[in-house]
Amino acid sequence: MFETVMLLAAPTAGFRLLGALGVRRFATWRDSAAHGLAVMLVFTASAHFAPAGVTAIPNREDMEAMIPPFVPFHAAVVYGSGALELLGAAGLVKTSTRRAAGLGLAAFFVGILPANIYAAVEHVTFDGEPATPLWFRIPEQALYVATALWAAQSVSRRHRNFSPSPVHGASLPSPSASRVADSGAH
Repeated sequence: MFETVMLLAAPTAGFRLLGALGVRRFATWRDSAAHGLAVMLVFTASAHFAPAGVTAIPNREDMEAMIPPFVPFHAAVVYGSGALELLGAAGLVKTSTRRAAGLGLAAFFVGILPANIYAAVEHVTFDGEPATPLWFRIPEQALYVATALWAAQSVSRRHRNFSPSPVHGASLPSPSASRVADSGAH
């Protein structure tokens, strides 16, 4: 039941430790959590593509079983959601896409909650184990939404506060002067 949470917590702590040791990429808890969430998503996405013979983790058939019957094309939904998890993980690692990835993943986590609720209510098994009970699953899903939203903020705040300062009394060029210089006109 705690495996997926540990797939988020352990890498996040490990990345933050690297940050404390001087690796600038993991300088903040927020940056470390973005990378920790990416690690978790790579592992959870693997279940979407694992064939039925795999028993070490939930497999594609387990994932299809958790989709409510009224949703069509179960296999396509499983493959598509796995691909979205992988894209979200990649987006979290790249600083320039972290905000969009975090916001998209927050929506994704909310969107897949009904399948998790269905699995718990209908007693769907994963790799022979019962689905995560709702008393744990709903707060767990809220943790993932909160982490994705928190990670999405890391880029915008850092860059929003950056402004170059004049060096030794030199003045900064005006925005219109920069456009003229960039256009090649002199």
